[in-house]
Amino acid sequence: MRTLALTIFFTLVLAVPAFAGDNGEGILGETDDKTVTLFALGVLGFFTLVVIVGSVIQHLLDKRKEEHKAVSRLRQRTGW
Repeated sequence: MRTLALTIFFTLVLAVPAFAGDNGEGILGETDDKTVTLFALGVLGFFTLVVIVGSVIQHLLDKRKEEHKAVSRLRQRTGW
C-alpha cells in the first residue's frame, strides 16, 4: 500500500512539469479543429473495423462449430 501511494505521488509530482512546457502545446504542435476531427474519425473508424472483423471471426467460428456438431450427430446416428 505504501509503495502504491509513493508511486502515485511521484508520478503526479513529476508529470506536471513534464507537460507544462511549450505553453501547453503537444507533440504535434498547436491543435486545431481539423486535427481533432481527423483524430476522432480515426478512432471511430478503428472501432468500427474492430467490430466488423470480430463479427466475421465469430461467424466463421460458429459455422465451424455447427459443422463439427453435425458431423458428430451423424456419426452417433450411424454407430461410428
